[in-house]
Amino acid sequence: MSKAPAPHRRAGTPAASTPRPKPQPTIEEWEAKAPLSDLALKSVAAVKAASEKTPLPLKFSVDEDESSRPSTPNLRGKVGSISRPSTPVPAYTRQFASHALHPKQPVQTPQQFYDWFAQIDRSVAHSQEAHFRAHVAVVSEHLNTADTLIERIDEVDREVGGLLEGWRSVEEGGKNLKDACERLLEERDRLLELTEEIGARLEYFQELEHATRMLNHPGESLVLQTDFLYMVERVDICIDYLKAHRYYREAEIYLLRFQQCMTRAMTLIRMFFVGSLRALTADVSRRLSEKDVSSTAQMHLLYTRFRSVTSQLAPLLSELERRAEAHPEDLSALLSECHSAYFSARKGLLVGRLIEEIRGLDPAHTELVELTNAGCSYLKHLCTDEFDLYREFFNSGEDQLYTYLENLCDYLYDDLRPRILHETRLTTLCEVCTVLQALMVLDVAEFAEEPLGEDDLIVDFDQPKPKGLGQLHISHLLQMVLQDAQTRLFFKAQSVIQADIRYYTPRPEDLAYPDKLVAARKPVPQYEVKEKDSVSRLFQLPSLDKKETWFPTLQKTVWVLSQLHDFVKPAIFEDIAHEAVSLCRQSLVTSSNLVEQRGSTGVLDGQLFLVRHLLILKEVANNLDYTPKDTEPRSDLGGMTDTMASVLNRTTALLPDALFASLGMPRGHDTLSDSRHDIDQDLKRACQEVISFCARLPCEPLREWVDRVRAFNDARVTFSSGPQAPLLTEQEWAKQAIAENLHQVFVEACERDLRSFVTKLRLYLEDDRTVSVLVTHVEEAIIDDYLKFRDVVWNMYAGAMKTVVFSQDGLRDYLKSICN
Repeated sequence: MSKAPAPHRRAGTPAASTPRPKPQPTIEEWEAKAPLSDLALKSVAAVKAASEKTPLPLKFSVDEDESSRPSTPNLRGKVGSISRPSTPVPAYTRQFASHALHPKQPVQTPQQFYDWFAQIDRSVAHSQEAHFRAHVAVVSEHLNTADTLIERIDEVDREVGGLLEGWRSVEEGGKNLKDACERLLEERDRLLELTEEIGARLEYFQELEHATRMLNHPGESLVLQTDFLYMVERVDICIDYLKAHRYYREAEIYLLRFQQCMTRAMTLIRMFFVGSLRALTADVSRRLSEKDVSSTAQMHLLYTRFRSVTSQLAPLLSELERRAEAHPEDLSALLSECHSAYFSARKGLLVGRLIEEIRGLDPAHTELVELTNAGCSYLKHLCTDEFDLYREFFNSGEDQLYTYLENLCDYLYDDLRPRILHETRLTTLCEVCTVLQALMVLDVAEFAEEPLGEDDLIVDFDQPKPKGLGQLHISHLLQMVLQDAQTRLFFKAQSVIQADIRYYTPRPEDLAYPDKLVAARKPVPQYEVKEKDSVSRLFQLPSLDKKETWFPTLQKTVWVLSQLHDFVKPAIFEDIAHEAVSLCRQSLVTSSNLVEQRGSTGVLDGQLFLVRHLLILKEVANNLDYTPKDTEPRSDLGGMTDTMASVLNRTTALLPDALFASLGMPRGHDTLSDSRHDIDQDLKRACQEVISFCARLPCEPLREWVDRVRAFNDARVTFSSGPQAPLLTEQEWAKQAIAENLHQVFVEACERDLRSFVTKLRLYLEDDRTVSVLVTHVEEAIIDDYLKFRDVVWNMYAGAMKTVVFSQDGLRDYLKSICN
């Protein structure tokens, strides 16, 4: 009987005796992690096919033809088939010797049979389980092989884990080394940056040694060296740096030393400039003192020779100006010395030539206007040349420059100012002002891009590359003489106003109105030439023609104001204009009273004289330029046309306020000047007198008769209780024939007097619009008085006179036919 097979381990469960560092992978994980190639798959298939057919044990191997059931062996057949011995043996001997299962002894007892049969039975069972045992053996062999592989894999895994730990150790060490190197590089960069910063700061301190060394070995040509200006620039930078970093150690000491170096350098520039200027001035002065030096040669010596050294001196002076502006407390005195030396040199060369030029003008005998024109023109050219030459050297010192130029101008002003202050002719003073203003604005149009104000009269002489000085202000140099001329002009104008306006005594021919107006309408002979008047464009209006018909005080007022308007300041002109207009108005009012005393119609002539001249004076006052920018004169009498039309369309009654508004006068209180307000009030009263006078003659009989009728009716009402109260129609003076006669007298008076009044209105006023306004209000006044007469006679005579008297529309048409 064979032994039972030893228990085998499963492939997925390793033996307990083998240590496992970690769980074993499953077959699926193996398939996923280690896939087999085609050759490996073929090998596995071949092993699988070979293991499917398990051979029988060797002790049971027989021919394939024999039956596999050992329970009934065919002993006879087997023996016969094996060999064929020559000597027969006994049957039982051959049987027991041929197979291991044959009983060694003949079976004699049942027990032996049972034993033998049990052996046969076990052999049969063993033979039936042989292929299972073989398969188990193969599987066990495979398991052993897998266990061996697992052990190898575990060893490899441990080796890989060791390598990974070693790699991590190296990686960590490399990273630490890298960080240490980076820290060292950063430290190196920080130290290099610190070194550079320290070196950059030390450069400012080290510059002192270089500057001191250069300044300790000066020479005449030191300031002309390129390194000199570079050194000055570096010293200036160091001064600014140390001022901004005073907290540095010894910064104050170094700052003081740098400032000393800057002062020494600028002193060298000043010394070089003054020395060069003195040498040049001496040479030019020596040549000018020679005989027969032409004006061209003088201009060459005075200007061209000086310009020839600007290329050498101008950069040095520019450095001095720039440093003096940055450090005025230390260097401004040096720059002032340069300015003083320059002005002294130029003045020494120019004064003699300037005095000769002024003497050539003969200030004591030359006409004032000619002297002003020639002298100021020469000074303007001289100052322009001096300004341009100064700007070649300097970019600053404008105040000192104008002081120098004013000193040059004083040589002419000393002779010109007394002549102006003693001049008695107003026109001459105006011409002097004109000459001075023309010189001040002559070149403005060429340079100014925007219009300039009255007080900003400047002349621009900028070169293509403008420098710091800008442009020459001619007005600064001529302003003193202009102010003297304007002051004298103002006082002279006041004296003229007082003498010829306020205290003017009219002559008989001055009051010959309307004769002067009639004579003015006669044609002027062609050979008669009028003198050209100098009148400001402010008074050049169509309504201001025929000045010969004006009263002399009005002529003088317009003439004086036209002379002053362009030559005095607006505030001063406003004051003197107010005075002149007020005095002229007073003289016109007084003269109108004198005109009234000349004839039977003197009242109308006096009032029309006053209306005519007040309208002209009002237009002059309206066009006076009281503000600097409002220089355009007005073209008519305050929009009179539209206002008159509104008056004619609005009312038919005599409304003085409407009339005066139509004449450009205000209604009630307005914010006008006192002089214009007084003109309006006088004009208002004069118009009222004219309207009243023209309406009184035709309507006075009617008005007296109506008043008598009303007085009789009032008296009759008082005595109505008595039996003897008289009737109005019974009175002799109240008969219908008397009323018809009054109507006829009214018509005749209108034909005679009203027509002559309208003619006189047109003679005095000339402007059809103004005449139309006054005539319209005269008509309205006449209509009002006549309508009162008509209403009375209609009521008195029970309508009997309706066919005799005018209706309102009929009367208006009748009056228009007369007036037109």
